[in-house]
Amino acid sequence: MMKTAELTLVQEWDKTFPKSDKVDHSKVTFVNRYGITLAADLYTPKNAEGKLPAIAVCGPFGAVKEQCSGLYAQEMAERGFLTLAFDPSFTGESGGFPRYMASPDINTEDFQAAVDFLSVYEKADADRIGIIGICGWGGLSLNTAAIDTRVKATAAMTMYDMSRVNANGYFDSLDEDGRYAQREALNAQRIKDYKEGSYELGGGVVDPLPEDAPFFVKDYHAYYKTARGYHPRSLNSNGGWNKIGCMSFMNMPQLTYTNEIRNAVLIVHGEKAHSCYFSKDAYAAMTKDSKYTSNKELMIIPGAVHTDLYDQKDIIPFDKLERFFHQYLG
Repeated sequence: MMKTAELTLVQEWDKTFPKSDKVDHSKVTFVNRYGITLAADLYTPKNAEGKLPAIAVCGPFGAVKEQCSGLYAQEMAERGFLTLAFDPSFTGESGGFPRYMASPDINTEDFQAAVDFLSVYEKADADRIGIIGICGWGGLSLNTAAIDTRVKATAAMTMYDMSRVNANGYFDSLDEDGRYAQREALNAQRIKDYKEGSYELGGGVVDPLPEDAPFFVKDYHAYYKTARGYHPRSLNSNGGWNKIGCMSFMNMPQLTYTNEIRNAVLIVHGEKAHSCYFSKDAYAAMTKDSKYTSNKELMIIPGAVHTDLYDQKDIIPFDKLERFFHQYLG
């Protein structure tokens, strides 16, 4: 068994959603292959017997398990699954130093380490494991599904392709010159950080909200900067990632082999979300020239915006998720 580092975990309920009386909740830790100890919330249906189908949940990008991923995990546990909502490396209650860094490799590994944990956990069925990724972790969940054959079913919710948005900007607005200027700025920041011996934060969701802010910024503010979704450990609610924290995504495309995913995938996005193009294009790439399309599905939620799929339980298609995971996890 891998050795885990000691983490200080909050034991009282500090989520952005109410605690369910239908599930048992506990804190657990596990280690990834880089030796980073991850903190997670484990949700188990009350009075469950035998080994259960299990689901690991993470996201959004810059959020913590006390926000959306925990809400998803608790809801799916109410529906009969053993679920694990975890903080990624370098964030939340999880280990990893320096803080507030991201990596397409390490963050994919975080999902795989969660699968490791569930594969040996006494109440989980190792042959019935799925994952749910939200926002930036939607793209990372697809990357995980492309490499980890143990993942029998994957749901990507309101997904971002973090490689694409870092390399091309929002709405693919960056050209080669724009990318070069961004690389120059990031590398200059590296020198500044090295000289100062610390990493400068990039800032979370802007607050106060400018009157001329784009809709997607208003959408994020309405979640991360209000009582609806604010959490003191959430990067997006507070100081954000390090300015160079997501640099490696720029030239490491993460969805290269998604058309070779043989197990089931459900991609869900809101029709009115600024980010909907990520899911449409990811689904098209996943099913193009693929022999494995019969268990792939793109679901568009009419009228929904990006953060509706964070926490709006009347909009998130939990009934669909339940049917999907029961179908492919048994």
